[in-house]
Amino acid sequence: MLQQILEQMYIDPELIEELSEDQKQILFYKMRQEQVKRWKQFEEKMEEEDKKKKSKPQGKKKVDFLKGRDGGDWVWVMGEHPNDKSIEEILEEEAKKTAQKLAEAEAQLLREKEEAELHRKLEEERLRVIKENEEREKELKRQQEEAALYQSQKEAKLAMEKMELEKKRLEEDEKKRLLELAEQEKKARRKSREMTELIKEKRSSEIYLSLKEHREKMKKVAEESAKEVESTWQEQEKKSKEADIQKREVAANARTEYRESVRRSMNLMQAAQAFAQGGNKPPLPPKKHLLGPNVPISSSKKPKPLRPKNREMVVSWFKKEEAPKGTGLDPTTGKVANWFHGIINRTEAEKFLEGKPNGSYLVRVSERVWGYTLSLKETNRLKHFLIDASDLGYQFIGADQTVHDSLASLIQFHKDNPITISGKERLIHPCGQTSDPPDYWELFHNTTTEATAL
Repeated sequence: MLQQILEQMYIDPELIEELSEDQKQILFYKMRQEQVKRWKQFEEKMEEEDKKKKSKPQGKKKVDFLKGRDGGDWVWVMGEHPNDKSIEEILEEEAKKTAQKLAEAEAQLLREKEEAELHRKLEEERLRVIKENEEREKELKRQQEEAALYQSQKEAKLAMEKMELEKKRLEEDEKKRLLELAEQEKKARRKSREMTELIKEKRSSEIYLSLKEHREKMKKVAEESAKEVESTWQEQEKKSKEADIQKREVAANARTEYRESVRRSMNLMQAAQAFAQGGNKPPLPPKKHLLGPNVPISSSKKPKPLRPKNREMVVSWFKKEEAPKGTGLDPTTGKVANWFHGIINRTEAEKFLEGKPNGSYLVRVSERVWGYTLSLKETNRLKHFLIDASDLGYQFIGADQTVHDSLASLIQFHKDNPITISGKERLIHPCGQTSDPPDYWELFHNTTTEATAL
């Protein structure tokens, strides 16, 4: 199963949940080694392809950058040149320009409004003067006509002359009045422009001060936000460093465990070979994890899927492959071992161990791998270790690479030896059955009629 995981570089999320932290770290370590190996092969392949491409003629497109005195690409950084303005000076000038533009717009609007009002009043005054002159002319003309009817020729002539003089006087008065109105309009426009300039300067200062005040306020808010962000970031960085330290410790322990397990496996293999050379017992079967990648291992069995699909497949697998080997039985009595359980999930296993002393353990048949799960109680927590069952033997996935010829020998071995170097776990108190029939009944009822301990 481990070889299949490394070949596919994929592990089922449900299977990850069954692994302990040490098993996860060691599995990650092995997968990382495989990734590095594949990446080196990929880099070598890419280098060969690059060499082939370089041997071909290149295109004419090319990009050239300006070079500085040091020979590198020329880069302009704002603020480094003596003539460059500081950010404060740039913001100050920008604020003044903005204030001036806003003040000019307000003054222009005010001037247009005042000039429109002044033009309206002058136009009304001009129309009034013209209307009064027209009414006077009509009155003079009427008087002239009346005088022509009732006066003599001489008197009429004198009256006409008098009326002509009056008419001329009125026209001169009208012209004079219109000139005065035009002059008043010029003075009013000049005064309006002067007032507009004063208002513009005043409003420009007011707007500039308000913009400056707003900028200072925003700067203060930004500084407070920056302090808050800095404080939050420092807190997160502190937590991140602590988490990194913990991860490095776990990873270091996992690497140590892996090297130690390989060392123990090599020692066992050497001892087995030395014992075999004495002629008393045949040599142990080859261990796949210790063989080279090119050493074939023959097998006449049909390969199983990576993981069981359902409970029926697990039961069938146990009856056909595990039960004939005596898996789950106590080798001294031939009965089901008091630590062995059937196909139960993690929650049920934790209920069995609830209230038990530290070091209590049980082994249950897994529905997620072709093997078993060892559930162990320690101080304030429970640990679960996957056990891979194959033709080569029984071993923990990741945590320990020593292969045992039976499940019972694996359990017996770890009563005296820790499962992981960092955890120093010991199997002390086996946790048996609490129900009748036991939860392993479906695995043995066709092969044994053993009664429960109840």
